[in-house]
Amino acid sequence: MLTTIKNRLHAMERAFTRGWGNDISTPRGRRVAQWHFYLSDHGLLRGLWTNQYEIAPGAWRSNQPSQARLRKLRAMGIRSILNLRGEDIFSFHLFEREACDALGLELINLKIYARSLVPRARYLELFDIFDRIDRPFLLHCKSGADRAGLASALWLLDKQGASIAEAKKMLSLRYVHVKFGKTGLMDHVLNAYEADCAETPMPVRQWFAERYDHRALTASYNAGRHP
Repeated sequence: MLTTIKNRLHAMERAFTRGWGNDISTPRGRRVAQWHFYLSDHGLLRGLWTNQYEIAPGAWRSNQPSQARLRKLRAMGIRSILNLRGEDIFSFHLFEREACDALGLELINLKIYARSLVPRARYLELFDIFDRIDRPFLLHCKSGADRAGLASALWLLDKQGASIAEAKKMLSLRYVHVKFGKTGLMDHVLNAYEADCAETPMPVRQWFAERYDHRALTASYNAGRHP
């Protein structure tokens, strides 16, 4: 019952979010898009709470930055933005792209999800981005909790040689990440990697290339939630 209500509320929120705010080409369109950003995309909340942290030298994480925060990031030396929400046609991406172009920030878009797992190729693309992104950089999703948490963990494992235990700290209540429910899939990925490494240690990008299976991991996670 509670799951049904939660899913309906999520569907209603998504319909409200995707129904407007997709034009910044006219003065009126910009005004509407700004309201979309602040109300529908929770920009008002993010004006007070950035969820911004430096996870390693030259690597930062946060929630969706506003144009004003992008200017501050540029002033503090950030060169690149990794947007884990992917390219989109709505206010948050339109304003971000416009600001990055104006500020000379490289904007890299890669779409992953907080409540479902993407195929192997998408994560291998993320590792390729890690190899070429100009630092200092900031990675973000919408809230900076789930997708940003997993990507931060993978950065620490791949680029910093961190332990799995250390990487798992990127998915915690400190960043407002909740381990139960669908967002627990992020933790399940790291748990699966840890379990495989206990038998056969391997670098994390090798594991994604050879062992990661988004369908099997989703099925095993759902089975664990509903025995």
